[in-house]
Amino acid sequence: MTTAAQITIPLPALPAGWSGDKDFKAVGRLSGATQRSIEPVGPHFLAHARRSRNNRTFSEDDRIQAQENAKKIEDGDESDVSEPEDPMMLQLQAKDWKTQDHYKVLGLSKYRHKASEEQIKKAHRKKVLKHHPDKKAAVGATEDDQFFKCIQKATEVLLDPVKRRQYDSVDEEADVEPPTKKQLQKGDFYKLWSKVFKAEARFSKNHPVPTFGDARATKEHVEDFYNFWYNFDSWRSFEYLDEDVPDDNENRDQKRHVERKNANARKKKKAEDNARLRKLLDDCSAADERIKRFRQEANAAKNKKRLDKEAADRRAAEEAQAKKEADDKAAKEAEEKAKAERESSKKAKEAAKNAVKKNKRVLKGSVKDANYFAAGGDASAAHIDAVLNDVELIQGKIDPDEIAVLAGKLNGLTVAGEIKAVWSGEVKRLVDAGKLKDGEAQTMQ
Repeated sequence: MTTAAQITIPLPALPAGWSGDKDFKAVGRLSGATQRSIEPVGPHFLAHARRSRNNRTFSEDDRIQAQENAKKIEDGDESDVSEPEDPMMLQLQAKDWKTQDHYKVLGLSKYRHKASEEQIKKAHRKKVLKHHPDKKAAVGATEDDQFFKCIQKATEVLLDPVKRRQYDSVDEEADVEPPTKKQLQKGDFYKLWSKVFKAEARFSKNHPVPTFGDARATKEHVEDFYNFWYNFDSWRSFEYLDEDVPDDNENRDQKRHVERKNANARKKKKAEDNARLRKLLDDCSAADERIKRFRQEANAAKNKKRLDKEAADRRAAEEAQAKKEADDKAAKEAEEKAKAERESSKKAKEAAKNAVKKNKRVLKGSVKDANYFAAGGDASAAHIDAVLNDVELIQGKIDPDEIAVLAGKLNGLTVAGEIKAVWSGEVKRLVDAGKLKDGEAQTMQ
């Protein structure tokens, strides 16, 4: 049973220069002191209870706990199934460490580049407890320590961020091969290719990496995905495969030669990897039904736009043709109407002219019927000329309508006196109107 201990905690000293008058403002009164019991909680309570139950000191409990933790590591964590060791892997030589699978050596094949630092350390402890030369010697084993050195080298590489990045750059075991035609016929196209690009995404410098999506992905999503991958910026450097540079400072030419050789090899591998990724994208996009659908939709929209434009152009041409025909028809009708009007006007003018001629003949005929107003017997030529001249004079002073009126008055008259009276009245009217001077047309008065 736990016991309570009373602890006295003194109040801290006031800072120098502190004044209660200017630096302190009371907002209430302090309550009285209360005695409370403080008990450990959480892992500290459990440790306290364990020590009290087993009557252990702090150092004894820490030592026993360390032994139990080591035993748990050696036996393996029940929540993490250990990866079985390949007997052939135990034949690895330390000098061939560059060609060994570091993740497999530590039993982390299923994690690989996703393995955390804690998982690597834990796997290392388990492997060391199992393959340490001292432990094997204690049980009478005679194997050498080559595999143990491989374990140490794998741990060294994977716990160093730079070396691990270089190793992950060439780790082909983490690659996912593109699906075959047979696999695509049986499986889901989008799931199969999605696994491939998820594996490749670990080399991207830019994040987040667009997902492959499924059949329902939008055109913008698919375009963003392929644009990202066709412009993929990879951090793969292939330095892990470099040939070792000699440390002999005396042979500088050889050192520079090896460095140039490594640089050229890395450049070549980088180009090959870019070509591999480009072919991967070409194969994927060529079989991607979404791209085919988007192209068909784009072509359909393009064709529709073209057909709409052709229809609009055709309508515009038809409307222009109809307008031209209407304009031509209107112009023709206007021309025919104008022609008819001209002909009608011409006929009217000719009719008016003929009427004037007829009326003038009536006027001349009237004086002839009146024997040119001679007093008796036949009129002399001079008298006839004088009368006709007066007729011409009067005709020249009046318009066609007045000629028609005068002709109407004279038409049908046969008596010379009546005829002369009509002429005399016309002369008087013209004199009164100022169209004739007094004394003109003497033969008509």
